[in-house]
Amino acid sequence: MLYAATLVVGLACSAATSPVFAAPLGLTQQGAGGLDVESDNGIEWRRNDSVLIARGNAFARRGDSKVNSDELRAFYRESDAGTEIYRLEAHGHVKLSTTTDVATGDLAIYDIDQAVVVLTGDNLTYKTPTETLTAKDSLEYWEAKHMAVARGNAVATSEGRKLRADVLTARFIQSAKGDNELERIDGYGHVTIETATDFVVGDQGVYDAKTGIATLTGSVKITRGKNQLNGDRAVVDLKTGISRLMADGKGDGKSRVRGLLVPDNEKKPEAGNKPAGKTN
Repeated sequence: MLYAATLVVGLACSAATSPVFAAPLGLTQQGAGGLDVESDNGIEWRRNDSVLIARGNAFARRGDSKVNSDELRAFYRESDAGTEIYRLEAHGHVKLSTTTDVATGDLAIYDIDQAVVVLTGDNLTYKTPTETLTAKDSLEYWEAKHMAVARGNAVATSEGRKLRADVLTARFIQSAKGDNELERIDGYGHVTIETATDFVVGDQGVYDAKTGIATLTGSVKITRGKNQLNGDRAVVDLKTGISRLMADGKGDGKSRVRGLLVPDNEKKPEAGNKPAGKTN
């Protein structure tokens, strides 16, 4: 049994051989050196199990990426390239962070070989400088694909707007400043968009972060107050507030846009004004 305050282990994996354009939560950053592991209560080395266990305010760091938790377990193997950590487990009060992004949960399983981290537990949240992504079942980050996946009552929030679905997939690109920048969000199953004026429902949806336009398909409904429009496809401009509803264009008579428009209540005559045609 080995106890230490700090341990640095070389990290080798296949993902590091390809160019990395943006890896906000990844530990396989190219050229970032070894994996730095620290904890308040020391590190236990179980040689027979090929695992290192760090307990008490433990964290692992590589480059700008960092994993904090109550306990960290790093599973390693020996290869021609040296010591490789192929799996990292974070238990309790988990926080994955970089200089721009933060993800939280109760348990994180990081598959170093696949460059995929899966967060589970309560209060699953992933925050970027512009977006907040939450989920009930799990949050995944696919480093090589620059993609986050939220499963189970997934919600993406930005500037008072909400995109909700059974599953949301957020894709990122690296901005000119080097920050993590949202490119698009895809929604699958029970997709809804909430704005200050509209409530839009569909089976699937795509949100383009650059244009601010969301496109929903499949049994689409747009509700604004008491008014409702039904169709096959909706294009919602979240910047201008303009929504367009369309049919699928099959021309079979079954696919049509339908609407229920409820007029405002007529204004009552002001005091002293008599309706036309009325006399005492």
